[in-house]
Amino acid sequence: MGETPMDYGNMLSDSFSYAKDAVWGKWVQWILLAISTIIFPLIMGYMVRIYSGVKPAPEPGNWVGMFIDGLKLLIIGIIYAIPLFIIMAIFMVPAFMAANGGDPMLALGSMGLGLLLVLVVGILISLISAIGIIRFAKKDSMGQAFAFGAILEHIGKIGWGSYIIAIIVLIVAGFVFGIIAGILGMIPVLGWLIMLFLYPVWYIFAARYMTLIYESAQAPA
Repeated sequence: MGETPMDYGNMLSDSFSYAKDAVWGKWVQWILLAISTIIFPLIMGYMVRIYSGVKPAPEPGNWVGMFIDGLKLLIIGIIYAIPLFIIMAIFMVPAFMAANGGDPMLALGSMGLGLLLVLVVGILISLISAIGIIRFAKKDSMGQAFAFGAILEHIGKIGWGSYIIAIIVLIVAGFVFGIIAGILGMIPVLGWLIMLFLYPVWYIFAARYMTLIYESAQAPA
């Protein structure tokens, strides 16, 4: 199956413009979104609206609905994390018992293998869940977040290579953002306030970017 060509530069530019238009010059909206990052289900609910494909960025509103959507997104994330908790229990409990039994090498080996498996499975889960949560937003159904056949089919249409590269680009962008935010955050007195206002910009940017990845290929029913 051929991969969908992606213009990563254009996706970054679109996402930046989308985030900028959501807050710049709209100071009340920006303040509300900044407060929403503290009451985090609200910002997660706002991201659900972005995932649904709304353009331009929606105005915050229907706060109860946003909160509920944010809780749904949180629950989806917890369900996806269950395999990681299971893996940790399988490997960390024996590691703890071995350490208490005076066998540090066995403990380190079990812990190391467990962490490696958590890393590998965590990456795979992240790739799948990222598409799953957008299906949830677009179809307004939590079940669609776990429609694994449709999710894998959609990633196949995007192209696994293109998809992974796009995610790496987002990670690099997040790293750059983190450096900038960290530097600004060190400004005395005002640093924490600057970072509070930067957080929603990043969330909006990342949500829009992931939505563009999803929309680069036609979604299965």
